[in-house]
Amino acid sequence: MIRIRPGVIREIRQVFPDYIEGVVESEAEEAKFIAYPQITGTLDVGDEVLLNTTALTLNLGTGGYHYVMANLTNKIKDDHGEGHIMKLRYTPAQVRCLAAEEEDSNVKDKIDRFSGLKAMPVVIGELHSMLPPAAAALKELSGDRLKAVYIMTDGAALPIAFSRLVRILKEKELIDGTITIGHAFGGDYEAVNIYSGLIVAKMVLEADVVIVSMGPGIVGTGTKYGFTGIEVASIIDAVNGLGGTPIAIPRLSFADERERHIGVSHHTLTSLGELAHTKAILPFPCEIDESRKALIEEMLKNSKIYEKHEVRWVSRAQQGIDRLMKDGVEVKTMGRAINEDKEFFLAASAGGILAADFSLISS
Repeated sequence: MIRIRPGVIREIRQVFPDYIEGVVESEAEEAKFIAYPQITGTLDVGDEVLLNTTALTLNLGTGGYHYVMANLTNKIKDDHGEGHIMKLRYTPAQVRCLAAEEEDSNVKDKIDRFSGLKAMPVVIGELHSMLPPAAAALKELSGDRLKAVYIMTDGAALPIAFSRLVRILKEKELIDGTITIGHAFGGDYEAVNIYSGLIVAKMVLEADVVIVSMGPGIVGTGTKYGFTGIEVASIIDAVNGLGGTPIAIPRLSFADERERHIGVSHHTLTSLGELAHTKAILPFPCEIDESRKALIEEMLKNSKIYEKHEVRWVSRAQQGIDRLMKDGVEVKTMGRAINEDKEFFLAASAGGILAADFSLISS
């Protein structure tokens, strides 16, 4: 069910074309709010709004926000958008998007000329926090020559505007374009699915390397198959089906309190060891001590990963971390900063290093 309450906007702190953040008063208490103008229209201090308070009431990991459902002060909002594809379909929040594949799109002719990814590297991450180190490593190793495009799936947050990291990475020119697929929305281009998203990256944005991951907020249940990061398996198969080179970042940690995520996460072992039907390359950073390397090797041998995929030990992964620090990009995973869970970020960086190597060699 959904918990709905009225509120009044008391303060607006951040305003972007696709994102508004501030303070709202509801039930005699103040709380932070997020609104997406594509859904709610603009907001002003003093506006009466309708709030979805469900997640904050349940203490879920939304960052402590209420979400604005509607502006009750300005009840009429006109649609000035383009396109005929609806995202968030058949919900009160459905939004109209111009998908790149539509007849009215000015890039459809480029999509129609697609003949394959031609071995283009596609870095696939389970978590959104893998994006920054992968992109930073890619840019650093290539001297900023390679064009990196980010595809955001609908496995977690649906508005790309929710990602602070994407906004920063674009400002720092660590990613050069964005595509939102499925029900995710708000990228530079919209696409219906992962296949057409990859085609748009190749043909329209002319990517050298693509990085694919969900947005912030992975869903997990503690069961073997009940997590949205399981999409990694089908993305690997999609990349291979279109003639690309899938590089799947292993979820690696020695700081997680949950045993199932220590070493190589069971998410990686399940998605790649059991469910991916085609081959991927798994990059592991050389900058790991020998005892931890031994544990990783043992876990890989006990799974089917060695049988189905190619494991690469990658040097220079620290370069991605160094680039993030030089550019002042702060990133956390599950609340842990780089120095608190370094192997996680090194593994993501290794994915960017490997992708840069592939792309530079082919060019």
